Amino acid sequence: MLWIKAFHIISVVSWMAALFYLPRLFVYHSTSEDEISRERFKIMERKLLRGIANPAMIATYTFGIWMSWLGWEYYSTQIWYWCKIALVVLLTGYHHACIAYFKQLRDDRCTKSHKFFRVFNELPVFLLIGIVILVVVKPF
Repeated sequence: MLWIKAFHIISVVSWMAALFYLPRLFVYHSTSEDEISRERFKIMERKLLRGIANPAMIATYTFGIWMSWLGWEYYSTQIWYWCKIALVVLLTGYHHACIAYFKQLRDDRCTKSHKFFRVFNELPVFLLIGIVILVVVKPF
């Protein structure tokens, strides 16, 4: 179980790093004025999303489900666990929103401003704080 937990934590850290950096790239992309810069950001966003964010999310889910399955008798009765799952679902929705914005920026049809992306970039911080507090403190 400890090996699974270790790989779960590594996956979560990787996923969160990607979710913190990808919207930051969107900020820079949305302010770029020349074609060379826009194309560079498209490549960076694609590589981050496909090379790190998506695999890290899949690994996070894989190890998390595996741990949940092994400890189901305990986890299924814990309110903190179900609250954490709800926040993970919201984080997954955020990930998919990033995919949608990536596609809009890639196709040069995004209407969101750099100010929007600056605010959007902060949202996963709140989800991460909630998830960590629920897992470590177990307030419920």
